[in-house]
Parts: sequence; structure tokens; C-alpha cells
Amino acid sequence: MKKYKYLTYLFAVLAVLLSNVMCASVAYNYCTLQWGGQYAGYSAPADIAFLLCIPYGGGILICVIIAWLFHRKALR
Repeated sequence: MKKYKYLTYLFAVLAVLLSNVMCASVAYNYCTLQWGGQYAGYSAPADIAFLLCIPYGGGILICVIIAWLFHRKALR
């Protein structure tokens, strides 16, 4: 069915966009924490920014699983 094919593409594109947003968000927060640790006296290390990968990674995984399920339904 065409409906499942379009939903497959939608969730695949959403997973790719979410991964790009994750990269930008982690990079920005890493730079902010690194600057803050050197000049503003932040106590958290800059590596803490990589913890943002956990929720983004979960969202990407969910989008990929949903796209895969719709792909299987589209093949029927």
C-alpha cells in the first residue's frame, strides 16, 4: 500500500533529521561547557554534553523501528 510506503519514508527522514539535530546539539553544548569550564568556572566537565546522545539515540532508534515496521507492511 502506498500509505505505508510514505510512512516508511517519513520516519526514515525523521530519523536522519533527528541524528543531525543530535550532532548539532551535542557539539554546541560541548563547546559551551568547555568554555564555561575554562572561563566561567563551571564544575561539570565538557564530556557531560555527550549524555544528550542517550535521549536522541532512543528517538532515532524508535523512528528506525517504526520505519522498518511500516516497510514490512508495505511489502505485503
